Amino acid sequence: MDKTLEPKHRHPEKRNRPDNPIQRKPAWIRVKAPTSKVYRETRDIVRSKKLHTVCEEAACPNIGECWSKKHATMMIMGEICTRACAFCNVTTGKPNALDSLEPFNVAAAVAELGLEHVVITSVDRDDLADGGAEHFAQVITAIHEKTPDTTVEILTPDFKGKKGVLKTVVDAKPDVFNHNLETVPRLYPNIRPGARYFTSLSLLEQVKEIDPSMFTKSGIMVGLGETREEVGQVMDDLRAADVDFLTIGQYLQPTPKHAAIDRFVTPDEFEAYAKMARGKGFLLVSSSPLTRSSYHAGDDFQQLRAARQAKLAAAE
Repeated sequence: MDKTLEPKHRHPEKRNRPDNPIQRKPAWIRVKAPTSKVYRETRDIVRSKKLHTVCEEAACPNIGECWSKKHATMMIMGEICTRACAFCNVTTGKPNALDSLEPFNVAAAVAELGLEHVVITSVDRDDLADGGAEHFAQVITAIHEKTPDTTVEILTPDFKGKKGVLKTVVDAKPDVFNHNLETVPRLYPNIRPGARYFTSLSLLEQVKEIDPSMFTKSGIMVGLGETREEVGQVMDDLRAADVDFLTIGQYLQPTPKHAAIDRFVTPDEFEAYAKMARGKGFLLVSSSPLTRSSYHAGDDFQQLRAARQAKLAAAE
């Protein structure tokens, strides 16, 4: 490939590898291309507000289904990430300055889409003193003010474990605080080299220490070479941090530049993982090949709230 055609912000480690082709997906993972009228309406609203979505940036396989229901996951703080995770399709490089109007534009889009539940995520912004915590808080606050009945779920970076910044986000009162561990500790050096497993785990634990009533959520990908025992240990670690909701989905290789798929995990294996996780005490588990952090997030939030109420009622 002519290097002049490569995106100028791409991280140099993410290069095309002819020895790393994308594998053909099994029948249980294939999805139809998006074509519906509502999909196009959602796309037009997002673009008219000059917003980014993780649905597009990360090439999510569920974009057709979600956008056809006017469900879009907003990605704030730009489309350029300061890290180069081996699984992620988001562009790596030097980010632009924060857009001070973004909180208001996100809130306006949420109102125009008529969302009852919205998921807000972001790129990593290690260039910022607070990792973008204050900007997250501003977006949450803007949504609360514009559409008070909309519940807000956030999917955050680890903020590099910077002291004090997490409280800024939690104090803005999102309804669900999600931070993904992504994979098992052994695979971090190759899959998530800019992060540390126990930093991410500690972040989730600290959210509960700041606000014990806040729902916490985390997710992992499988099919990267992890073992069943390692996945079980991650579940135990998350429960020790009092995480409420676990998502497990199949890793899909975005391009030949990214980490190769070790194998496609079968639907039966995903169900076995779900059974294992429920046995360990999570309030809610979503485990399937196409599960993603924000897939069916609104419906899942209702189930999460109902599960907590049922647990409290049973304890009385």
